[in-house]
Amino acid sequence: MSNFAAKLENDNMIKIDPKRKLWQEVLAYLLLVIGSLLFAVGDVMFVNPYLMAPGGTYGLSNVFNTLWPWKISLYAICMDIPLLIIGTWILGPKFGIKTIVSTALIFLFTFVLESWWGYNPVIHDGAITATADPSMVKSMVEIPHHGGWFHPDYFLNTVVAGIIYGVAIGLIFRSGATSGGSDIISMILHKYTKVSLGTLVMIVDGIITLSTLVAFGDIRLPIYSIIIIFIEGKVIDLVVDGMKTYKTMFIITDEAEAVRDYIINDIKRGGTLITGSGLYKGTERNMLYVTLDRSDMIKLRSVLYHIDPHAFVNIMESSEILGEGFRRLPRE
Repeated sequence: MSNFAAKLENDNMIKIDPKRKLWQEVLAYLLLVIGSLLFAVGDVMFVNPYLMAPGGTYGLSNVFNTLWPWKISLYAICMDIPLLIIGTWILGPKFGIKTIVSTALIFLFTFVLESWWGYNPVIHDGAITATADPSMVKSMVEIPHHGGWFHPDYFLNTVVAGIIYGVAIGLIFRSGATSGGSDIISMILHKYTKVSLGTLVMIVDGIITLSTLVAFGDIRLPIYSIIIIFIEGKVIDLVVDGMKTYKTMFIITDEAEAVRDYIINDIKRGGTLITGSGLYKGTERNMLYVTLDRSDMIKLRSVLYHIDPHAFVNIMESSEILGEGFRRLPRE
């Protein structure tokens, strides 16, 4: 923990309203609960019935659930717990209490939903008739049409599932938790390879998505799963303040040392300290230049008020970041 983080709790010069801090924590956990519930709804009611697997341990669990009937939640938790343990062992304590809470809540909500609701789709026009042979692959094509508002519709279901997933994961990010799950595999591979984390996440999720083609032999399934991932990503950006992958922050402050301390020790990032003069008065000021991913940017932005309420901050979207800690510079 940085010197500033310690001061934030103990130094009388930096005061935080206890009620405000409590409300922020309550709000964070409320977002975590809502996001976890929505994730379970999206998976059980929209993704699983249409045999799709948009990445992650729950996507793979959907495939296992159809091939070898067992609860989605049980398959997922059997993967999530070892991944959290292995990830903590290899990567260090990067996964906070909120990530553990989120993992537990998603498991609980999914377990309750699949026990109560089953695996029937929402977007259909009648009750699903259970097959006598549970090992048979569920087929949306075999659902009879009797009129009504909804008919089996892969595209409509895909759009709705992507939106629900995006809102759910966006709220989980906003609460301060991380996604965990199969992303831990990507983080471990990233540590031992020179491949970017974003590329590895796409590879891991892509393999999980293609498992539907191997398992069920229907080319529509991986295609619609990829569409879910695309829609989900866009919605996450909207939920998390419209952010893209990275944000570049220019911070002009009289408390540059405290901000620097927080960036290096709490966020574990680097940056550049620039000294310049203001155009109006010619006063010498310090400016920090730092590029962060969206979750770290939110952390730094929220704590800047407590370090220097009078700081001037310019935040810009960065579509491509090359160099140390990000993508390698191209050779040509």
